[in-house]
Amino acid sequence: MKSAFTVFWKEIRENLRDRRTVLNTLLTGPLFAPLVFALVINAAVTRQLDKAEKPLEVPVVGAEHAPNLIDALKQQNVVVKDAPADPERAVREQEADLVLRIPGDYGDAWRKGEPAQVELIYDASQRDAQGSVTRLQRALEGYGQRTGALRLLARGIAPDLIRPLVVASRDQSTAQNRSGTLFGMLPYFFILGGFIGGMALAIDTTAGERERQSLEPLFANPVARGSLLAGKLGATSAFAFVTVVLSIVAFSIVGHFLPTEKLGMSLELGLRFGALTLFVMLPLVFLLATLQTLAAAFAKSFREAQTYLSLLMFVPVIPTMLLSVFPVKVQTWMYAVPVMGQQVAITRFLRGDLVTPSQLGLCFAATAAAALVVYLITARIYESERLAISG
Repeated sequence: MKSAFTVFWKEIRENLRDRRTVLNTLLTGPLFAPLVFALVINAAVTRQLDKAEKPLEVPVVGAEHAPNLIDALKQQNVVVKDAPADPERAVREQEADLVLRIPGDYGDAWRKGEPAQVELIYDASQRDAQGSVTRLQRALEGYGQRTGALRLLARGIAPDLIRPLVVASRDQSTAQNRSGTLFGMLPYFFILGGFIGGMALAIDTTAGERERQSLEPLFANPVARGSLLAGKLGATSAFAFVTVVLSIVAFSIVGHFLPTEKLGMSLELGLRFGALTLFVMLPLVFLLATLQTLAAAFAKSFREAQTYLSLLMFVPVIPTMLLSVFPVKVQTWMYAVPVMGQQVAITRFLRGDLVTPSQLGLCFAATAAAALVVYLITARIYESERLAISG
């Protein structure tokens, strides 16, 4: 035990002296990601809200054919502009978000009481234009519904007769539930932070020492290989765990500057969220550190180990992509899958959903069991004399 602690403290001190490692592991990763996340969310939300509040500028072709419609649109905070010569090209080239075209036979169809058609020209692939398209569609639909109701009244028919079914929506989500939609990537940041936090140490304590030929003298000491491995893994796990803690703290601070209230959401990253997240992340941190050390043990140089661990970094991405592309109902078995279990649990913490003690225990125990298996494999590798050979 004393030998393992000596190795642990040695690795901690050596890596704390490396300013680049400290900067990248403990500062850049945990602080840069929350800052960029906050800036992007704030910029996107502010832009969309500003566009929603400003008058909607709509180029109109054939405005003279529907003066009543144009007046109704102006009352809906729509600014009618002259249309470009080629509306389709203007939309494709993003010179205009959308163009409204009113055909010449609009007036005849309107006077006969027939459906009068207008054309809304837009590009559905332009995400920035979707807000403007939705606003104009709602304005046109509202005008059509009001006009239809007046026509029925003029004929002595109650407009409600054409609405035999009325749907009353009862949204059961809370402000905190809705935040899970926008901030669903937060669990990935925590998991990735744990991976990046231990990456430098995992490489340096195995492949780095092997390349510097300092691993063989270390193995020559009368110290059990298990103690050496435990000390190195302890240091790697400690750096990774600190990175996760700093990430949670950083996102908790940044959360106060996000415009969640404007979106009808609530982001609560308090002590309870932090404690539960650290609980489920603890065995995962050790699992990732052990996997990184195992991968680095097969590398003969620092650069080769970086390549291996860069590929290994894609592992945490898989559950996030699956849950994003294929949103499914959470099942108990998911908590037993390392990485996926943490992703599901942290997402539910974020939404304020209930995670039972048995589910928490399953997530912790299953990940800890996987970490133990990988640890035993790594320990077997450490017993090999070939590990110390750099050539």
